[in-house]
Amino acid sequence: MSTSKKGDGGAPPAAVSASGLRKSYGDKVVLDGIDLYIPAGSIFALLGPNGAGKTTTVQILSTLISADAGQIQVAGHDLAVDAQKVRAAIGVTGQFSAVDGLITGEENMLLMADLHHLPKAEGRRVAAELLERFDLTEAAKKPASTYSGGMKRRLDIAMTLVGSPRIIFLDEPTTGLDPRSRHTMWGIIRELVRDGVTVLLTTQYLEEADQLADRIAVLHDGKIAAEGTADELKRIVPGGHIRLRFTDPDAYRAAVSALQVATRDDDALTLQIPSDGSQRELRSVLDWLDSVGIEADELTVHTPDLDDVFFALTGGTDDKTKETVR
Repeated sequence: MSTSKKGDGGAPPAAVSASGLRKSYGDKVVLDGIDLYIPAGSIFALLGPNGAGKTTTVQILSTLISADAGQIQVAGHDLAVDAQKVRAAIGVTGQFSAVDGLITGEENMLLMADLHHLPKAEGRRVAAELLERFDLTEAAKKPASTYSGGMKRRLDIAMTLVGSPRIIFLDEPTTGLDPRSRHTMWGIIRELVRDGVTVLLTTQYLEEADQLADRIAVLHDGKIAAEGTADELKRIVPGGHIRLRFTDPDAYRAAVSALQVATRDDDALTLQIPSDGSQRELRSVLDWLDSVGIEADELTVHTPDLDDVFFALTGGTDDKTKETVR
């Protein structure tokens, strides 16, 4: 299921669009006709477990491999006709670091500047600015092999930015990072988008997609199982509810009598009312409690999270599976 529309009603221009994208390796179908529409200046997340087709999608969009079928436009260029122009407009940070550990961070940056054919003086200026921006100036003269995982990832993205790309593909950029480094990387990604860059992010981390993405597509078995904002995706999964807890048994019994749709727990003196978690529904429950003169001691709202969405869409149910995709 895909909810995106192309160019409807003054929608922002597409940085990336693809329709009918297919890719197989022998009998193994990796992508089975997916559609993508990524507005310029946004963060779009492809979410899915290992083998879902995330990396294959990035490799096709970044011209590293060819699709078997499908129409693709990146930065306004038809990938089948203007692959070179597409390459000039994009930056790619893959799952595995492109950093050369045998040379310094600065030398890695200058090497990228040479690959982009920047004049020597401009290359040094750009390298210095990016090293400072990514808090790598003090380590710039040290071999990259001495960098921590988070520092290498920051250097990776700094190298990607040497050519000033307007579209960046980040393939699982925080895999293997500790929580502090992951949050640092999130800040860097948000800053890129504030500067007008479009980011296509692939991730196995549900929280990462929830925190960063304007829109999320869930890949499963080579297809897009669902697409939307994080809130829209959470609403497609049942299970949201408002929980009322009472300490006064009489108040609890009065609420049970009045609320026929609620699920009751007589031992805990709690009621659960089905809810989509919206402000409107919460207000209606509060208004109803006031109107009947019942006062709950505690009211909490529970809404499905992306974990629930992911497992509902991909069929994962057990704890072992959950550990794998986090």
